[in-house]
Amino acid sequence: MAKSVEPKDAKAPLRPESAPPARPGPLSLDDPAPKEASRSSRPAKHGLLSPLKLRDFSLLWVGMTISLLGDGLYFVAIAWQVIRLSNVPTALSAVGVAWTVPQVLFLLIGGVVSDRVDRRAVMIGADIVRAAAIGALGFLSVTGVIELWHIFVLVAIYGAGDAFFMPAFGAIVPDIVPQNLLVEANSLDQFVRPIAFRLLGPAIGGLMVATWGSGRAFLIDAGSFLVSALCVALIRHRPRALSAGAKQSSVVTEIKEGFSFVRSHTWLWGTLMAAAIALLCFSGPLQVLVPFIVKENIGGDAGDYGLILAVGGVGSIVASLAIGQGGLPRRNVTFMYLNWSRGTFVIAYYAIAGATWQAMLASVTIGATFTAGLIVWGTLVHKLVPPELLGRVSSLDWLVSTSLTPLSFALTGPIAQAIGNEATLAGAGVLGGFSVLAFLLLPGLRDIEERGEHSADEPARSRSKREPSEALLYLNDGNGGDR
Repeated sequence: MAKSVEPKDAKAPLRPESAPPARPGPLSLDDPAPKEASRSSRPAKHGLLSPLKLRDFSLLWVGMTISLLGDGLYFVAIAWQVIRLSNVPTALSAVGVAWTVPQVLFLLIGGVVSDRVDRRAVMIGADIVRAAAIGALGFLSVTGVIELWHIFVLVAIYGAGDAFFMPAFGAIVPDIVPQNLLVEANSLDQFVRPIAFRLLGPAIGGLMVATWGSGRAFLIDAGSFLVSALCVALIRHRPRALSAGAKQSSVVTEIKEGFSFVRSHTWLWGTLMAAAIALLCFSGPLQVLVPFIVKENIGGDAGDYGLILAVGGVGSIVASLAIGQGGLPRRNVTFMYLNWSRGTFVIAYYAIAGATWQAMLASVTIGATFTAGLIVWGTLVHKLVPPELLGRVSSLDWLVSTSLTPLSFALTGPIAQAIGNEATLAGAGVLGGFSVLAFLLLPGLRDIEERGEHSADEPARSRSKREPSEALLYLNDGNGGDR
């Protein structure tokens, strides 16, 4: 999981109207996301770059791209910095735990905050906090006084910043992009992300770390957060009108509303649970052990590791171009799960890689399959979740899917010491791949595609056509239920 995120404007302060979320009954990809969607009443095909004609999306895109470049530097730099201080997998595992635990602890609060206040302000604040944390890492590294405990503290602050940035970023795109351009916007996001985060960032970071050490890479990454904050600050403010007599609910009530919505739709909670189990299997091994495979089995250095990460971006770019131009597949949920399972199985190939090109082959396949699934997932969430709930649903997305990631990091070191790096990676890929496929069989998971609710280009239907009685039924249904 990158700092980005992993995905946008300007809704203004304030919380969703205190009235219940108007989203009962069957969902449809045809429902409009932002109000601007009403401008388009007929199907249309758009080019991948169409969203860049929107000023605010262009600003978000520029800030995201620069920030992701910094992220690519960071993930090479942090791995090699820890290896230089303690050349054992358990040390890198501990850093992963320190980074991900604050994410899990603060994500729900981050989601509520992003639905209550101006999402731009949340993103700017999170960028500044993360810039300070990574900048401090860079200063300590450049001056040669950095110790492991410094890294634990600073990556924990960085992780807490992620917990506020990610829900706001995940909810802001529909605020600034019309409904009929969401597929292109998500495809463009997944096009830029691999170029910056997985291709150019790691390639430059690998060369920089190999030549100058990790400190300068950290400092450049800190600067990228500040550029991102400036771009977000330039996005236009969009106040949200509250209904007459609307009152602000408590934080607990708002969190419950988000949980209730997620629980009531199998495609949502099923996918979050599938992601949680899969990430438990492979997130720690992938981020902790691959650098050691490169160093010990392949005989490479930071430059080789950066190159392996970078080439994975090529597969992601191809996948994003294909979906951005061709649109969502008809069997969108099946397509998403099959791609994620394929990519997870391929992680096991790192265990037998004996040359850089072999590790690159695994990386490019993982990049293509994971990105294809993420484009579908992002579009489904943006189209099927009401705008007033997007921040909370996005925070639950991150919370549930990454909830077991700290455990994955914590277990990776001891397991690798017991059975070896190769066996741990192989087991992670195989177990993770089968777990994703198992969730594809969950009853009701594919209902939205079986009802034909798959097209991103069909005319949007107004939410106001929903029966009020259904909305009240949804609000009063404390157990959710799969409708």
